[in-house]
Amino acid sequence: MIATMGLAALWLAAALAGLQLIGGFLSLRLPGNPLEPVVRPAAIVQAALVAIAFICLIAVFWRTDLSVALVVENSHSAKPLLYKVAGAWGNHEGSMLLWVTVMALAGGCVALLERRLPERTILATLAAQAFVSLGFYAFLLIASNPFARLDPAPPEGNGLNPLLQDPGLAFHPPTLYIGYVGLSVAFSFAVGALLTREVSPAFARAMRPWVLGAWIFLTLGITAGSYWAYYELGWGGWWFWDPVENASLMPWLAATALLHSVSVLASRNALRAWTVMLGVVAFAMSMIGTFLVRSGVLTSVHAFAVDPQRGTFILALLAINIGAALTIFALRAGTVSEGERFAVVSRESALVFNNVMLTATLGIVLLGTLYPLLAEALGSQVSVGPPYFNPATAVFVLPMLVVMGIGPLLRWRRDNFARIRPVLILPLIVLAGVAAWLAISGLHLLALLGIALATGLLMIALVPLKGRRLRTVTLPLWGMVVAHFGIGVALLGVACDSAFSTEKLVAARVGETVAIGPWLVRLGRIEPVAGPNWTALEATLAASYSGGAPHELKPQSRSFWTPVQQTNESAILTRWNGQLYTVLGEEADDGRWQLRLWWKPFVTLIWLGGVLVALGGALALLGRVASDWRRAIASGKIAYRRQRQGRG
Repeated sequence: MIATMGLAALWLAAALAGLQLIGGFLSLRLPGNPLEPVVRPAAIVQAALVAIAFICLIAVFWRTDLSVALVVENSHSAKPLLYKVAGAWGNHEGSMLLWVTVMALAGGCVALLERRLPERTILATLAAQAFVSLGFYAFLLIASNPFARLDPAPPEGNGLNPLLQDPGLAFHPPTLYIGYVGLSVAFSFAVGALLTREVSPAFARAMRPWVLGAWIFLTLGITAGSYWAYYELGWGGWWFWDPVENASLMPWLAATALLHSVSVLASRNALRAWTVMLGVVAFAMSMIGTFLVRSGVLTSVHAFAVDPQRGTFILALLAINIGAALTIFALRAGTVSEGERFAVVSRESALVFNNVMLTATLGIVLLGTLYPLLAEALGSQVSVGPPYFNPATAVFVLPMLVVMGIGPLLRWRRDNFARIRPVLILPLIVLAGVAAWLAISGLHLLALLGIALATGLLMIALVPLKGRRLRTVTLPLWGMVVAHFGIGVALLGVACDSAFSTEKLVAARVGETVAIGPWLVRLGRIEPVAGPNWTALEATLAASYSGGAPHELKPQSRSFWTPVQQTNESAILTRWNGQLYTVLGEEADDGRWQLRLWWKPFVTLIWLGGVLVALGGALALLGRVASDWRRAIASGKIAYRRQRQGRG
C-alpha cells in the first residue's frame, strides 16, 4: 500500500511538471494565457507530492517491506535501523529519487518565495526547472522505478554494502545532492534570464542564495566524503583522485567560480556573460558527475549502477539539457550586454583571474577523469592518478591562491598595488622565512610551497578586518574572511600530511611493540567480537606518545554476512598535532599479525578547513538573506505609504 502510494505520487508529480513546463513556456509566447496562473501552484504541489513519494520510500525501508524489489536488494531485517533508513538513498534508484525530491522542493521554494524578478522571468525559470525535472521523472518511472514490486516476496533481503553501513552515509549523499540540485536552480535561473533577456543585477541577487547554498552543501559533502573514505576504507588517504571523487569536485570548482561571478554581477553589474555561462557549466558538471556514478562505466564503492542502458539514458538527458542551454546561450549571447568596465588592477580583475584559474583546473580534472574512459572505449588501458593530477592542478591552483589572498585587499573598479604594499610586507616576510626554513629541511617542492603559501594565506585572510570594529563587520565580510582562512587551514593540513606523514607495515606478535614517528604501539591481544550483522577479530593496541600515558585503540577485521564481505575498520587516535591511524590485517602462518600504522601530523586541519569554508559560506548566506529581507520589507513599506497617499 505504501509503495503504491509512493508510485502514484511520483506519477502525479511528473504530470504537474509537464503542466508547469507548458504553462511557463506559453507565458513567453502568449502572455496572459489561461495556464500562466497555475505555474507557481503546480511547482508547489509537485514538491509536496515528491516529498510524499520519498517519505514512502523511507517507510518501506523502515518496515523492511520485502515486497519492494529495492528493499530486497539493499536491506535486511537484522540491519540496524539507521542503516535501514539510510539504505533508502544508499542505492541507485533511491539516490535518484532523492535527487528529484530535492529538485522539486527547490522549485517549490522558488515558486513560493521569489518575488524580486519580473513574473515572466520567474515563469521561464520554473519552466526550465520543469524541463530538467521531467527528464529525471522519465528516468525514474521508465528505467529506475524505486517502487518496483516482487511477487512472491522473498523471505529475506540481501543487505546493504557493508562499506556504506556507516553514519557518514546518512550525511554525505544528501548534502552532495542538495549541492547538485542547488546548481540546477542556478541553471534554471540562467536559462530563464536568457529567454527573457533579464541578465541583470536583480537576476544575480535572486540567483546568488541558491549558488551560495549549493556551494555550502557541496563543500560539506566533499569534506564528509573525504573523511568517510579516510577512516572507513582503511587506506590512510584522504583523496585519491578517484573518478567519483572528481565527479563531486568538478561541480564544486564550477560553483566556486560561479559564486564569485554572480556576486560581482549582483553588486557591481559586471561579468554578465561569465555568470550565465558558469551557471550552465556548473550544472553540466553535476550532470556529468551523475553520469559517471550512475552509468556503470566506473567500478567504485561510490558507483551504484551497473546497467549500461541507464547510463545511455542519463547521457541523453545530459546532452538534451546542456545542449539546449548552450543553444539558447549561443542565440541570446549577443543580447547580454557587457556591463560595467573595470581596470586591470581591481578586485573584479582578481576575481576574473581566479575564475580563469578555477576553470582551467576544472578542465584538467575533467580531462584526467574522462580520458581513461575514452581510452578504454577504444581498446586501451590507461591509468591517470596523482602523478598527473597533483602537478597539473598545482600549476593553476597555486597562483590562484596567491591572488585569492590579495584580491579582497583591492578596491572595486580601479586600484594600484602601491596602496596595499605596506599591508603585504609582514605576510611576505613571514612567508619567505617559512619557505627558507622548509627548503633547508629538504621537503618536496609542492609540500614546501603548500606550507609557505598556507602560512601567508592565514595571515592575509585576516587583513580585511584590520582597522574595523568587529561588531560592525557585516556577515558577508565575516563569511569571506572565515572561508578564505579555512582554505589556508585546509592547505596547511594537505601540505603537512604530504610532507611529514610516516607509514609502517609490520608483522607483530602479541606483546610486541612497534615504533612509528613519536609513538610506541604495543599489540595487546586479539579477540573475537560480534555486532548486529557482523563478526570481527579485534586487536587491542596500547599507544603512547613520546613516553607518555598509553591510549587504547581497537582496530577490527570484520566479516559481514548480509551480504558476505570482509572489511577493515580502522582505529584512529586524534591529538592536537595529528592522528595515529591503525589497521589490523590478517594472521600469518607463524602466528604474527599484520599491522598497518600511520602517523599523520596535522592531517585534521584538512577537514577543519573544509568546515570553516562551509561556515564562511553560511555566514555570507545568512547576511545576504537578512539583507534581502530588510530590502523587501523596506520596499513593502514604501509601496504601502504610496498606496495610502494615493487614497488620500
